[in-house]
Amino acid sequence: MDIIATTRHGKVRGRVDRGIASYRGIPYAAAPFGVHRFRAPAPVEPWEGVRDALEFGPTAPQRPYRPPLDRLIPEVDVPGDACLNLNVWAPKRASGPLPVLVWIHGGSLRNGSAAMPLYDGEAFARDGVVLVSVNYRLGVEGFGVFPDAPDNRGLLDQIAALAWVRDNIAGFGGDPARVTVCGESAGAISIAALLTSPRAAGLFHRAVLQSGAPHTVPRDRGARTVRAMAKALRVPATAEAFAAVDRERLLDAQHQVVGGADPISGGPGFLIVVDDDVVPADPPPPSVDLLLGCNREEYRLWFVPSGALDRVNGLTLRLALLKFRIPGRVARLYRAGRPGAKPGVILGEMATDLLLRGPLNRLADSRLPGAGLPGSGLSGAGTGGSPAAASPPGGPAISGSRPARTFFYEFAWRSPVLELGACHALEIGFVFDNLRHGEALTGPDAPQPLADAMHRAWVGFAATGDPGWAAWDSGRPVRVFDHPGTSTVLAPRQEELRAWL
Repeated sequence: MDIIATTRHGKVRGRVDRGIASYRGIPYAAAPFGVHRFRAPAPVEPWEGVRDALEFGPTAPQRPYRPPLDRLIPEVDVPGDACLNLNVWAPKRASGPLPVLVWIHGGSLRNGSAAMPLYDGEAFARDGVVLVSVNYRLGVEGFGVFPDAPDNRGLLDQIAALAWVRDNIAGFGGDPARVTVCGESAGAISIAALLTSPRAAGLFHRAVLQSGAPHTVPRDRGARTVRAMAKALRVPATAEAFAAVDRERLLDAQHQVVGGADPISGGPGFLIVVDDDVVPADPPPPSVDLLLGCNREEYRLWFVPSGALDRVNGLTLRLALLKFRIPGRVARLYRAGRPGAKPGVILGEMATDLLLRGPLNRLADSRLPGAGLPGSGLSGAGTGGSPAAASPPGGPAISGSRPARTFFYEFAWRSPVLELGACHALEIGFVFDNLRHGEALTGPDAPQPLADAMHRAWVGFAATGDPGWAAWDSGRPVRVFDHPGTSTVLAPRQEELRAWL
């Protein structure tokens, strides 16, 4: 059954299935190619009549993950230039304006799309939340740093999509005054930047950061990847020169330079840069309620399938400690807590805490009344691959008449697939209550009760700002999602986190 919704640019035709209306491939900005290439997103042209929104729109140009990740995180490639599009799932009938959840996908700012089946929003709509998923420019198109192009174009795309939500979501049954932005990995890193961007002020009211900590870098560091690509292409490191290169050749060069990098082991990649326009150098603290957390064994997505877990030996571990300037006392503490563990496990556990769990804990601490911590982690903390990237974030945020609240979680259920454990990205199928599309990571027997609990928490946070457990305070409550035995734990493994200070 078809259904029609009205936007400011024209009417769109969606489809109703089991009481859920879905609209796919709705443009929120002009195609970012031709005269718009390497530019800020331009307004979409209005259309006459009713535009079909029955199929996913084009996805951002990219190359698949390298094996074996390409099998664990299968991607969708929809050809075409008009990749600045979004999708909406909503109940066909609603008693009143519903809370809205805007999903920003991950993928190291160079992979992923809103068309992945894992991100199907039917379960959120079923439970009274309008789900919007967003495509944005990736890789050099969205995050390459050039002297003759705006910085952070992918972030500008996300802001344009949020402005579309503000202006149009009421026509789909959503409440523009109750928008939660939610993302995983690079999506969470993007949201951390949006939290303090003056361009995004007022466009959302709550935020969820899954397995991604705040992280930005100076422009010169961000430009290194473009310079490496320019060298491979034998062209100047300018947007004008890159725009003249065949798109497939450009993707080949990008894959050559950054395809082997990952957030744990490091390597060249695309980063959000401080530009004093979209991302300020001295950002204010975020003034919205936050739900944030990570998975217990993030590192295993990269260390296990690649064989790195077994290749890391004692010498490799010592060299890594020197490279990242990790004190020996920290390594000794991690070894003592994991007797008999392989050096690769010790390195992976430290990397997870250094790059994710530690910065997120400090972000949560900074929002406590009277925290008074120096600095602002929203311009430096996160997945940058060095201890300097984990500096403590800034002071408390205020939302309306009360301090903004923070809720912390940890995902601990261990996947049996390839012994991935509680690895990076594993929680997404549970959040979306969409386990059937996440079997590449979870296997066929993932526990539905755990998906029920996690999905319910995200729905509650989007609807009321309360996911169902105590807000962060001096006791540091963490909701540990596991099966069986989901519970709230106070300050888990804090001795290891304190060792980094």
